[in-house]
Amino acid sequence: MITYFKNNRALCLAIGFTIVFFLYITYILAPFSSCFKLDAGVNSLGLSFSYSLEMVQKFFESRTQEQLLCYSKFLQIWDAIFAFVYTLMYASWIMYFFNNRRLLLIIPILCMIADWAENYFELVMLKTYLNSGLISETLVSIGSGINSFKLILSSITYLIILIGIIIKIKTVLTKPKLH
Repeated sequence: MITYFKNNRALCLAIGFTIVFFLYITYILAPFSSCFKLDAGVNSLGLSFSYSLEMVQKFFESRTQEQLLCYSKFLQIWDAIFAFVYTLMYASWIMYFFNNRRLLLIIPILCMIADWAENYFELVMLKTYLNSGLISETLVSIGSGINSFKLILSSITYLIILIGIIIKIKTVLTKPKLH
């Protein structure tokens, strides 16, 4: 067992972080986000490719102050941890598929940083809204731009992993068979 782990460390880490990822979504992210979810409408600005001032206003106005404070806490704690968890998962799969191309790790790391930056701008928008009822269009534009950048990096990460899967399958299928 120890020899198998040493020989397949990257695969074991990738599988382990993937399990942690799904457990985190199921037992932490979903329960802690339930306090600000609505039955209809957008439940997270970070899941939209971009957002407008009107979208942000509607998002904030459709929630109570208690829900907005819960959303703030969610962004500060649980969503920030989630970015770290998904980065570990993506990075471990990239290391498994492309062990000699560590430079590819910059993509999921930048995605995590963009996620944290977007959360920061959402928190500033939320704080401004709670204090004055106003939302800065500049903050919305910056937050939306960072969010779009994050989702583009996320898509590139998925593409890198997909290419790795294809290469791994091709390698296995074209490997000479021993008789």
